[in-house]
Amino acid sequence: MKLKQHINHVIQEAFKKAGIEESAISVSEAGKPEFGDYQFNGAMALSKKLKKNPREIATTITENLDLSGIVKKAEIAGPGFINLWLNDEIIAQNCQAIHQDERLGIAKKSHPIKVVVDYSGPNMAKQMHVGHLRSTIIGDTLSNLLEFLGDEVIRQNHVGDWGTQFGMLIAYLEESGEDGSGSLKDLEQFYKDAKKRFDEDAVFADKAREYVVKIQSGDAHCLKLWQKFINISLGHCEEVYEKLDVNLKREDVRAESFYNEALPEVIEALDAVKMLQESDGAQCVFLEGEEIPVIVQKGDGGYLYATTDLAALRYRANVLGAKRISYVVDARQGEHFKQVFKVAKASGFVPEEVILEHVAFGTMMDAGGKPFKTRDGGTVKLIDLLDEAVIKAKSAIKEKEAYSEEALEKIAKIIGIGAVKYADLSINRESNYIFNWDKMLSFEGNTSLYMQYAYARIQSIFRKYGKEIEGEEVIIGDALEHRLGIMLLRFEEVLERASVDAAPNQITSYLYDLVTLFMRFYEQNPILKEGVEEKTRASRLLLAKLTAKTIKQGLDILGIDVVEKL
Repeated sequence: MKLKQHINHVIQEAFKKAGIEESAISVSEAGKPEFGDYQFNGAMALSKKLKKNPREIATTITENLDLSGIVKKAEIAGPGFINLWLNDEIIAQNCQAIHQDERLGIAKKSHPIKVVVDYSGPNMAKQMHVGHLRSTIIGDTLSNLLEFLGDEVIRQNHVGDWGTQFGMLIAYLEESGEDGSGSLKDLEQFYKDAKKRFDEDAVFADKAREYVVKIQSGDAHCLKLWQKFINISLGHCEEVYEKLDVNLKREDVRAESFYNEALPEVIEALDAVKMLQESDGAQCVFLEGEEIPVIVQKGDGGYLYATTDLAALRYRANVLGAKRISYVVDARQGEHFKQVFKVAKASGFVPEEVILEHVAFGTMMDAGGKPFKTRDGGTVKLIDLLDEAVIKAKSAIKEKEAYSEEALEKIAKIIGIGAVKYADLSINRESNYIFNWDKMLSFEGNTSLYMQYAYARIQSIFRKYGKEIEGEEVIIGDALEHRLGIMLLRFEEVLERASVDAAPNQITSYLYDLVTLFMRFYEQNPILKEGVEEKTRASRLLLAKLTAKTIKQGLDILGIDVVEKL
């Protein structure tokens, strides 16, 4: 339910009755229950325009408010704030309605758009490491969210599969004399061995350079070796995606090599609109207000990342027809994307109305505040981190003997992987964050385990109840139920705001507030206890069930499963 929209409409009608010229109307959630459910602070901004005291304006608005619908009470506070309380009956009716809807009353967009989300983007020369975790998790969540709200989402995995290192790698693969599945089990080691050979053997180094040229000129033998290498490397990535439970498939791959033929066209098109300037032999685009140009072609004719990104933007805007293109990439690439986006719009490659956004994220740090590494200073392989998460989750499960070995493994995977994902998504994505196993796997605080525990607890209530709920009527009986009802009705607005801001932490913050409020409700408002009136019991069961559905849907968008027992 779009609560704010309904409340804003009530205030809008009051403006009309009071003869106040309409301006931007927006209510906000009240900070404390004693200040109501929502607040309207617009009287302050109107005071200059109307040349009146803000409290006088607030009085005029409240006198004209319709208090027979969603808003039941309004009070003026301080210099002109209007505190608003919502109607219990309307809250109850809407909770009943969304409980009966599998989408929890959340409508799909009336005007959906096509959105490209570019995320993960591993380098095919190496195994995925912890640096790929954030892009993969955030990008998948954003894609899930936009799809749930009705947009057509095109996932794009812009893998690095082109460059001089591939000549060295395929020459070394050829020398191994087998299909590569054995020697490429550890891509990191394979890369190190190939590099060592390249540095120490001049004949091999010449062959590697020759193979780079042959790949780029379409030599069948070298392309076959290259494709074999890429297929095995993508297999490693897919193993990680399966463990992480993200929705990236082979068909979502649009690698660097996909845009190779379009690179000369990018240069020609920039030249045609007179945006190219030569500088030290290189072809550059100089942007107004920028000291450093965007280099799109080197003096030797080679292309750069900016050229490939411009080709990708042209393809995504004009061939795929995307109206929003989101790049989920490390914050350190901010300046690069800022410049590429400017060139894309100025050149006409991307229509002006298309939204281009860099969904930036910070770095994962260790306990000492340094980039996350292995004990010997190496890069942590992502697959190893995920395996460790499952092992640690298994040790966190308190009653292991209650499960079969198969069930224990399944629950440990859900808890462990969920803990890693939730910890990442629960912070502001632009912040660096400290990777901490103990915090991740805690039953307290804003963690995945806290959400899963709350969901499992609600399921245990229904197992104990053991029958269908009698009646479908929600009754708001006290202040806690009033607040829980409003919190449940806010879910749609939270998802919409998170989708606009590309901010998964807004969803996790909401889930944490919801679960914390539910736990208080559960402790203070008995459900199955003897002596509870049947209508009250049924209502509280409905509120509990709706809470569970909301937790499950929220976690599903985040790419996290729930457990029925914990």
